[in-house]
Amino acid sequence: MACILQIALDTPLDSVFDYRWPCEPGSEPLVGQLALVPFGRREAVGVIVAIKASSEVPEDKLKDALAVRGQLAPLSPQWLALARFAADYYHRPLGEVAMPGLPKNLRLASTVALDRALKKLAKLADDHDPAPVDMPALNPAQRQAADAIGGAQGFAPLLLYGVTGSGKTEVYLQACAQVLGRDHDAQILIMVPEINLTPQLEANIRARFPGVMLATLHSGLSEGERMLHWLAAHQGRARIVLGTRLAILSSLPHLKLIVIDEEHDPSYKQQEGLRYSARDLAVWRARQLAIPIVLGSATPSLESWHHAQTGRYRRLELRERAVRDAVLPRVKLIDMERDKPKEGLTSTLIAALRSRLERGEQSLLFLNRRGYAPVICCEACGWISDCTRCSAHMVLHRPERRLRCHHCSLEMRIPHACPTCGNIDLQPLGRGTQRVEEGLSALFPQARILRIDADSTRLKGSAQAAFDAVHRGEVDILIGTQMVAKGHDFKKLTLVGVLNPDTALFSQDYRASERLFAQLMQVAGRAGRAGLESEVLIQSRYCQHPLYGAVMRHDYDRFAGDLLEERHQAALPPFMYQALLRAEAPELATAIAFLESARDVLPTDAVVINDPIPMTMTRVHNVDRAQLLVESNSRPALQTFLTAWVDLLRAMKTRVRWSLEVDPLDI
Repeated sequence: MACILQIALDTPLDSVFDYRWPCEPGSEPLVGQLALVPFGRREAVGVIVAIKASSEVPEDKLKDALAVRGQLAPLSPQWLALARFAADYYHRPLGEVAMPGLPKNLRLASTVALDRALKKLAKLADDHDPAPVDMPALNPAQRQAADAIGGAQGFAPLLLYGVTGSGKTEVYLQACAQVLGRDHDAQILIMVPEINLTPQLEANIRARFPGVMLATLHSGLSEGERMLHWLAAHQGRARIVLGTRLAILSSLPHLKLIVIDEEHDPSYKQQEGLRYSARDLAVWRARQLAIPIVLGSATPSLESWHHAQTGRYRRLELRERAVRDAVLPRVKLIDMERDKPKEGLTSTLIAALRSRLERGEQSLLFLNRRGYAPVICCEACGWISDCTRCSAHMVLHRPERRLRCHHCSLEMRIPHACPTCGNIDLQPLGRGTQRVEEGLSALFPQARILRIDADSTRLKGSAQAAFDAVHRGEVDILIGTQMVAKGHDFKKLTLVGVLNPDTALFSQDYRASERLFAQLMQVAGRAGRAGLESEVLIQSRYCQHPLYGAVMRHDYDRFAGDLLEERHQAALPPFMYQALLRAEAPELATAIAFLESARDVLPTDAVVINDPIPMTMTRVHNVDRAQLLVESNSRPALQTFLTAWVDLLRAMKTRVRWSLEVDPLDI
């Protein structure tokens, strides 16, 4: 007797297809199992999402499924519900959500990699002993927070608001100990925004829970490693799973607690393909499973802060640093109009660096701009090193003797003379981390200087090796981008210098000030964590700006309150719900024309459909881009409109590439 398997495949449009399968008694396939099927001229692996007795597809067009992966336990109904919710909410095909969340080796036609991983996993030792070791004493605020998390029952969203260095990680670990001790099958998901934050936390977890299997899930793993760790989580053997945003789509059959560290970080939002928010999906998953979720940050997102103010989230606070005698660093502003910088550094900052070198303490210079200089120019005719494929400048990378576009990756040699007038005296404008490193080496030739950015840490393991060198005290001055701004505990660091933060003050992005404040507070928090007297020096030409005043006072509460009031008056998130339709075409006019048609295809009064405009970065890799913003003060109304709208957009005949993003972060 044949049955019909509905199988979700990773395809861009309709992604659920019907296939025949002989359903013999005692060997029926199960919903959630993986199946190998013919698809076009190739074979593909999909997940069975339903089993029916009949199909609406004509019998002569039905194909037979080739195999069902019986050696793997089915994905749970809760996991399938999560995939369906994400597909519906973000208006993507179900298969495009479900399949990329699985390891690549699991999606191969051959089962060799799967069988090998299952055998290897079966041999791994697993004490399954949740007893923690070396549990340090907590201060009263930490103990209250850990007990609130560990003792929470049912769906309980908790916002852990703690200043930098307040011991949020220790609260997470001791709350985890309570959950694991109470339920010997419990699984815990801990998420961090970036890969380079996983090694330090992984080491802490392994040291605290030596008898518990830990799995890590992030894009830095090899395919074999990711398969092994995913299977450990799927089988329930991994009691703690640590990962970046993709970990929210992992299979965790016994999930009892979710922890989102640095919940404010924009890295939790996927910016390509399925543009999902891992933080938001985590909250939905916690509600679905009726389990607690912790969102921790020293600078919570305004959305989470608003939820705490309105009672949707319970707020837990850590107002003091955890280390005895450790206080938040003093923050001072350096007026660059009065103290003119030399090589990008003011005399005040240079003197502070020198004093740290004399005392054997570490310093950090934060500049969120990699490369040597943002651009080179010809002072004779005004030529600038623009990218030929993008609406952007090519960045000078002097050590490599290259110009590089950070948007399309185009590279070229530095020209010997101006391409326009032939002038050989081309000058760099502005400063990146490479130029600051060069200037520091000239000022302090005896200092041990290390630069950590995307260019210096391209090789696998290089970032962790660099951070280990800082922790061992082998670095005097660290220069870094946002990679060094959060999550790292540098014991000997007592000085943070912030270079060139002013550009964010005048951005057209309404989230720019929120992000700058968070960035400054996070990087300032790297100083003085071990109790040493510390300070933060911010170089600025706009020292009277109220944002800097809030940073000096470490006053997130008032700053967030003022921003929320501004957002409310301007009808911006979290008081408004948005979706962004983007279009790409060889010519801007073509993209705009498509968006104009999209604007008019479904007249409605339920939402506001704005006029299409070019994107800020209009051209990338020889493609012009435009966008159209849809807004509503009702999330259900917006979702109802988008569901009908997307169907009409898919039916439109166009060569324009378009994509829809719900809850966009960058507009």
